[in-house]
Parts: sequence; C-alpha cells; structure tokens
Amino acid sequence: MNSFLPKIVGATLNSIGVFNSKLASRLALQVFSKPRKGKLTTNAHSFLDTATKSTLYFADFNIQIYQWKGPKETILLVHGWESNSSRWRNEIEKLQKEGYDIIALDAPAHGGSGSDSFNAVLYSEFINVVSQKFKPTVFLGHSVGAMSIIFFLNKKTYSDANKIVLLGAPSTFTGIIGRYKKMMGFSKKIDNGIDRYIELTFGHPPSYYSTANLIKNIDSSGLIFHDKRDSIIPYEDALEIDLQFKNATLISTKGLGHSLKGNYISNEIIKFLCH
Repeated sequence: MNSFLPKIVGATLNSIGVFNSKLASRLALQVFSKPRKGKLTTNAHSFLDTATKSTLYFADFNIQIYQWKGPKETILLVHGWESNSSRWRNEIEKLQKEGYDIIALDAPAHGGSGSDSFNAVLYSEFINVVSQKFKPTVFLGHSVGAMSIIFFLNKKTYSDANKIVLLGAPSTFTGIIGRYKKMMGFSKKIDNGIDRYIELTFGHPPSYYSTANLIKNIDSSGLIFHDKRDSIIPYEDALEIDLQFKNATLISTKGLGHSLKGNYISNEIIKFLCH
C-alpha cells in the first residue's frame, strides 16, 4: 500500500462501522489477512524445482511441500508473511552440504499453497499436517512463521521437536494487530470489533496468541535471531521471547533488518544444529 491508501481504506471502514460495526470489523480483518506478495517468481520456481515436490491437505486447502533429501535428521523450514519457501535458499544450500533432510512448506495463500487469506492459526494447522508426515526434529521459522511454529508445538500433539530456530519472531499478536490498527486509523468501535471477531473465529482473544507466553511450555533447545533495527517487528519482542524461552540463546544483529538473510545467519544456524 502507498502511504495514503491505508488511511483511505481505514476511513471507509470507519464510515461503514457507524452503521454496521460487525461488517466493518470483518472487512478490516479480511484486509489484514490478504497478502499482496508471496507468489512464486521465475527465480523462485527455478530454485524450488531442484526439490522433490508433493502436496498434503488440511481441510480443503492444499499444502505445497518441497523436500531436499539427506541422510541426517529432518528440518522443517517455515517462512513468514508475504514470502515463500524460496526465501530459505541460502540456508537450504548450506544444510544440504551438511547432509540434512530438508522440508519446506508454503504458507496459506502463499507460494503454491491454497487459501485466499492467511492467519497464524491456520498456518499452525499446516505445520501440524506436515510434521505428522515427515517427523522433523528441528524447526526453523521466520517472522509469523516462527510464531506459527510455537502455536503448533504448544498444542502438545507433537513431541519430536529437539531444536527450534526463530528469526525475527513477533512476541504477541496484539502487537501485530495493534500496529495494523494504528496504520489504518481505525475508530475505537472497529478496534474492539476486530478483537471480538478474532475471539469468535478462533476461540481465544488476541492476547492469548503470544509467542512469549506460549513458549514457556516448550522444552526444546532454541536459538533466537533478531535485528536491533528491525522496522517490522520491534527488537523488544525478541527480549520478551528470550526471557520466557528457558533453553534458548539470543543472537542480536545490527543492519540485517527483518529479513535476517546472509551467510552470518546461516553459519550460526549450522553451528547450533551441529552442537
């Protein structure tokens, strides 16, 4: 969105909310859940064609799977918002050299996977389906993908996770949705309506969906990366997660931004996995 469009959309929804706050709140959440990027480019296709591809399903949604087979333990790669599995290219190439069995999936409404909207709860269901099939022992997630991993593992339906790597993970969903509300300039009525709609749809209020709170229940070893200048997810989120993740190490960077790409990150991940 350009800098003016969010305010224009927000003002339109505020106007609708004067007469029908439920409709306006539902539409506001639909706007929030609709990715504008994340489809596969020619370069992405070219790299992902080096994998063995397969499809799994959750409900009526297809889940696009990529596998680079190796003799060692299985690693599941979980990308973030408006991205796809090709974002892991640097990590995949290094993990292949180490002999790991690598699985990546595209998120709902991203890459080659189904759904016309995205949310971290649905993503956690995708992760569950893939995990039950491939039995990864290592989980590597970026941004909301990292948050979705924790949502999945917190359900205690899977017990094989030994190591977890979180890159640029948000601490709370209230922080994410709060920044969206502020950007759009929603009225208090729409703000509250969005929160009610989330609770009715997913069974919990937005405050429940907290990486920092839910990670307290997870015993796996962890590695947390976060850039001090991250303009998307504040660095303070990493400090909150690190405080609660009892068996984890925080690596802070400066200048890598939210994407956290580069050889330094990949090499530190390899060190952690081989330790």
